[in-house]
Amino acid sequence: MTLEDYVDHVQSIVVYAVSEERLSQQDKEELTEIKEKYKLPVFFIRTSSSNDRMIGGSEGLRSALYEQLMELGYLKRGLCNCGAAGSGSTAPSMLMEQFEKIRQLSTFSRQVLQMHLVDAAIVLNMVHSRCLDLFINKAFDMHRDLQITPKRLEYTRQKENELYESLMRISDRKQEELKDMIVDTLNSIREQLLEDAANMQFKDIAIPQNGEPVSAQEVKCCIFQIKELIISRLNQAVVNKLISSVDYLRESFVGTLERCLRSLEKSQQESSSHVTSNHLKQILNAAYHVEVTFNSGSTVTRMVWEQIVQIIQRITWVSPPTITTEWKRRVAQDAIESLSASKLAKSICSQFCKRLKSSHEAFAASLKQLEIGHCGRLEKTNDLWLRVRKDHAPRLARLSLESRSLQDVLLCRKPRIGRELGRGQYGVVYLCDSWGGHFPCALKSVVPPDEKHWNDLALEFHYMRSLPKHERLVDLHGSVVDYSYGGGSSIAVLLITERLHRDLYVGLKTGLTLETRLKIALDVEGIRFLHSQGLVHRDIKLKNVLLDKKHRAKITDLGFCKPEAMMSICIWIWQYVDIAELPVGMRREKGPPLPTPF
Repeated sequence: MTLEDYVDHVQSIVVYAVSEERLSQQDKEELTEIKEKYKLPVFFIRTSSSNDRMIGGSEGLRSALYEQLMELGYLKRGLCNCGAAGSGSTAPSMLMEQFEKIRQLSTFSRQVLQMHLVDAAIVLNMVHSRCLDLFINKAFDMHRDLQITPKRLEYTRQKENELYESLMRISDRKQEELKDMIVDTLNSIREQLLEDAANMQFKDIAIPQNGEPVSAQEVKCCIFQIKELIISRLNQAVVNKLISSVDYLRESFVGTLERCLRSLEKSQQESSSHVTSNHLKQILNAAYHVEVTFNSGSTVTRMVWEQIVQIIQRITWVSPPTITTEWKRRVAQDAIESLSASKLAKSICSQFCKRLKSSHEAFAASLKQLEIGHCGRLEKTNDLWLRVRKDHAPRLARLSLESRSLQDVLLCRKPRIGRELGRGQYGVVYLCDSWGGHFPCALKSVVPPDEKHWNDLALEFHYMRSLPKHERLVDLHGSVVDYSYGGGSSIAVLLITERLHRDLYVGLKTGLTLETRLKIALDVEGIRFLHSQGLVHRDIKLKNVLLDKKHRAKITDLGFCKPEAMMSICIWIWQYVDIAELPVGMRREKGPPLPTPF
């Protein structure tokens, strides 16, 4: 069986016996391979008496073997060769130069096993903390969805109504302006129209080159094509000016509405929502791009054609006229002069209002269907959010607390409880001289009476551990779960924090100057820091503000602290939907109005 098999299936303890005074080249290569490949501490022991030359120095006498092991990275300066723990190493390699000290192998084995336990606890806690963060982030997304979606739906309805009313007002007051616009447009393009009509080549009509007259039917066809030219040019010019007059509305309203609809589409998982949202966008594009057209059957075309017929009737001839440039120009001139700008303006506005109203009604109906779809989805989201907030996240928080406490007790041992410093609603605070290299410390002992208090305590611990250090927040050093508290009758959680002089309640009773009070008020900026981290303290009081000997304040006791996403809110999206219009399976009785967070 190879060394790899031992490493993969058992907790390996590597013992390396050396009989010579110095390591051979083969020994060095073998030890280098072990160090790089397995990264395990090694118990070195000399199997013969140590008669080699000692090397002097400021750190005492060291053997040549010790110096070689330091060069290979197995031993470090600051650690004695018996393996006493130093900073930054929980299970260092050990060198025993007297074979009689082989009993130190048991101490070394315990250190190696503890190192593996610490590594496993660290990995386990990382997994718990990572999963808990994922749940909290997911809860934040669901919380935001529950708050934002009703606002988006209401915003969409409100902005569409504003846009509809604005365009209707424009239509009402634009009729007189359209009349002037049409007159100005005709005047500006008159010469170009006459020139284009004079040079016009008729389609499907054979015009003799010798100037002979054509039949009356062909004359009517020529006049009709001239009319089509005038109408198309006039349509293009008027529509361009009309669009530019309301273009600012399209930019300020339609763009925002389309972006809002896209976000609603993404949050709706059902396939029908995509159809609805796409339909809404099509309605917006069709209704508010203001593409006024003169179709062949439109009132405007019929009116203009009647005027053209009157032109034909006014033109009398003994025989059919010759189709010349002058004749085409004269027909175009008569057609332009016969157009009624007021009738055209009235017809354009009428078409525009009719189309706008139809699109507005279709938009409202589609939005109602989109709201119904979101109502069902938000109810499911709210149920899932409650499960995450009340079940999944607290369970993971408790697992995270236990795995981190295992790591802390393995590294720093259980703290020694000193005299009592104070009592609170949920625990007792004791003095703790030192723990884990920190001193002086305060130890908060909490015995959770039920699951709810376990959950609150575990989440408090997670929030405190995940926060970056801040000079205005009491630092949490670690935690220990004491399963033997009270003789094993209960389980206590020991939270070890930095110790300060007194709380603000006691400070005010003993008397503080105005200058000191102002400084303390400024020090409570720790609240602003918590808010910047997405946390709400929810239990700010005098006893939760601690003072040091220089009267600088720090905030403590995050037992009620929660992210906004984990706090209770009331969602009442049903106020946007008429219950009578809901499908039977989605109806429910209306109760008293619920408070909303908006």
